Order: sequence, then structure tokens, then C-alpha cells
Amino acid sequence: MSLFEVHLEDRLTRLSLAPQVGASLVNWQVKETGQPLLRHSDPAALDSGSPRRLACYPLAPWSNRIGMGGFARPDKWLALPPNTPTAPYAIHGSAWQQPWQVSHQGTDHACLTLDSEVPFAYRATLHVSLEEGCLSLDLQVTHLDALPCWHGLGLHPYLPRYRDTLLLAPARQVWVGDEDSLPSRLVDIPEAWRFDTLRELPSTAVDHAFDGWLGECMIVQPDAGYQLHCSATGAAHYLLFCPQDQAFFCFEPVSHPINAHHLPGRPGLRLLQQGEQLNLGFKLRYQALV
Repeated sequence: MSLFEVHLEDRLTRLSLAPQVGASLVNWQVKETGQPLLRHSDPAALDSGSPRRLACYPLAPWSNRIGMGGFARPDKWLALPPNTPTAPYAIHGSAWQQPWQVSHQGTDHACLTLDSEVPFAYRATLHVSLEEGCLSLDLQVTHLDALPCWHGLGLHPYLPRYRDTLLLAPARQVWVGDEDSLPSRLVDIPEAWRFDTLRELPSTAVDHAFDGWLGECMIVQPDAGYQLHCSATGAAHYLLFCPQDQAFFCFEPVSHPINAHHLPGRPGLRLLQQGEQLNLGFKLRYQALV
């Protein structure tokens, strides 16, 4: 599969995007060395045509899984069939499975847009820019449907995982559920998952949403010789996905926890009327270790 790619660069880094593959980021690299700052997309990943094989993609109009086959809008039940062959739930919204358009592009910035009718009418906009090694992602959704609906947003970056990868991402609590069920309650964060100080990633699998995040994160890669200082707006939660025996992990800034449509008070979701908007931003600043 031959992908149409958009290429951006600043003095320190370069970035490629695949608008027609769910507005995915393909590769973000240090110009001088070629060092990947997000998970490297090799030819097989490019040929797959799947955002899940690339470096990052936007999540709209919700993040992660929704149970019970849908959720209640103010006017009626909205049915959501599974949208992947490997899970029984609708996951990550619909924007990542549709082609986006390039509405504007410069040497160091681009704006991608999507007008969607699935599962209701909305417009998504992703502004991407580079400045002195800082990658900025600004995601916005505008509700276009005549009837109101719940919205949430997120970004799904895949990051390289080395033997010495370190993470700093303080949070207050974590959402958990019973075995094989969707998260249903907040608990204190287990010691192995506490990132109040820089520490190595857990050796066991993690796939949980953390609550009470203030939007700051540090990812340090000592052997690879760099760190990323990250900051988010519009995201009081992050989802940490650490699969076992894989050379990547995901740190996802999100507006709401998993299955928020069925949690008390719908934490982090916004009920938007026609024309109203929701925003989420994420900055990743590259710094070489000296």
C-alpha cells in the first residue's frame, strides 16, 4: 500500500503524517541521528494501512472502550457495534478509522480535518506543529448533529520502550474492575504503578486509566540519549498501556477514563449541543541528554 504522507520539520526534528490513515503520525525522528522519538514505523507497518501499527493517532469522539453495546444519549440509546475484529467493544471512537483531509500545510505545521457522520455528525480538527524539537498536537471536535451527544477526546502515541525507560507521571488514583470486566471503581494506585518520581515501567502488563493527573509527564530514555518533557491540556486522565515483551508502550492523554459513558456522573465527558466544541492538547518536547 502506497501512503500519501505529509512531511514537516524544524531545526531539530522531522515528522511524517498519513492523513488518510486516521490522521496518524508515521515517524518522528531527530534529524541529526535518525533517533525515533515515537515508535518507528517500518515498511510492514506502513503497508498495513492501520493506525495501530503507526506512531500515534487521534481519538474522537471518545477514547478507549465502551461497554453494553452503546450508551444513552439524552434522546435515545446509541448502539455501537464492535469496530475491531479482536474486541467485543467499540473502541477509540470513529475518527481513527476514517480518512482525513489536509486543510493547510507549511514546512513545520499542518492542519488535518474530518467531517464524520459516524456514529453521529461531528467535525474533528488536528493541528500538528514542530518548533525547536517540540511536537504540538491540538485536537478539537465540533458537534454537528442536531441532537446533543456526549463527547470525549484522546491521543494515542506509541513510544519506544528500552530496558532503562523511565516515566514520571504523578496521579491520584487508578480505575480498576473485576477480572475480565471494564473498570468500574477508583482505588489507590498500587506501588508498582506509582510514578510520582522517575521510575522504570512495570514488568507486568498494565492497561489502566489514571485519574487526577495534572497534565505533566517526563519520559527519559538514558541509553537512547534523550528525554521527552510532555504536557497536556484538556486531559485530567492518562491511560498507560504496557504490554509484556513488546518494544513499545503507550502513554495516552485522555479527557475521560475507560467506559466513562457508563460510570456514575460520566467523568470527563462533555454533553455538546450543535456547534459546541471540545479541545485537547499535548506537547512533547525533545531534549538530548548530555
